[in-house]
Amino acid sequence: MNDWVVLEPMHWTTLVSAEALVAALGQPGLAIIDARATLADPLQASRDYAVAHIPGAVHVSLERDLSDLSRKGHGRHPLPDADTFCRWLELWGITPEHQVVVYDARDGSMAAARAWFMLRLLGHRYVAVLDGGLARWRDLHLPNDTVPATPQESRYVAAFDANRLVDADALLDLDRSDAPLLVDARAAERYRGEVEPIDRVAGHVPGAANRPLSMNLQADGRFRSPSELASSFRELLGAREPAQVVSMCGSGVTACHNLLAMEHAGLSGARLYAESWSGWIADPARPVARG
Repeated sequence: MNDWVVLEPMHWTTLVSAEALVAALGQPGLAIIDARATLADPLQASRDYAVAHIPGAVHVSLERDLSDLSRKGHGRHPLPDADTFCRWLELWGITPEHQVVVYDARDGSMAAARAWFMLRLLGHRYVAVLDGGLARWRDLHLPNDTVPATPQESRYVAAFDANRLVDADALLDLDRSDAPLLVDARAAERYRGEVEPIDRVAGHVPGAANRPLSMNLQADGRFRSPSELASSFRELLGAREPAQVVSMCGSGVTACHNLLAMEHAGLSGARLYAESWSGWIADPARPVARG
């Protein structure tokens, strides 16, 4: 047994602290996903996993497992279909009844929040992101492992909730009265089109608002409190309901960070434009705004 006291049951749906997770290690029904990702070197995450990871965690690749790169014209990280994702979950030994905890290197944006949202799309209730990620885990000198996890294959059958996904056609005229509020999670200079280090065109979808994911975080990489997040998002939403919000970013990965933050703030139902900016500019006929 460890010296940590379990302060809460494993019913985590948005965030979980390192202290709560270490107390739950080894409990039946707990599945841990290492979703670290580095855009500059997609293979770096697997090397980092081999060096050290949270005990029991399976390694998940953003490009291989959380994306379908064969879907050309749908952005840099197209969503896979639900059947393909469910097959990966089966190989990781995850069932719909598991409490899943996902982590990445630090703040959840690369790519723990993406894995969290994909599981939520399947209707998986008990899935949470490790607040502060592996950085927080290491700051507390919690246990690490170097042996890859070998889960027993499971059964997982589910479909994505299409109502939580939005395509480009719904975003062509954001000035109309029934249009959603499109929120871009990229850094402000990328949204304004001043710099573009990744995609071939700089700028943003006309009518989109900018709320960088950094606004969700404290200085130490952990999320701000639910009340702080709720106040911040309510200021942006105005009279709109959360279901009228659509989140986007460069490729549909960091956009999930805003969706996680809203859920943690009690603002449920926001949607994802999964293709995001890289998918938007795949069609040169679509308009581009700057500034």
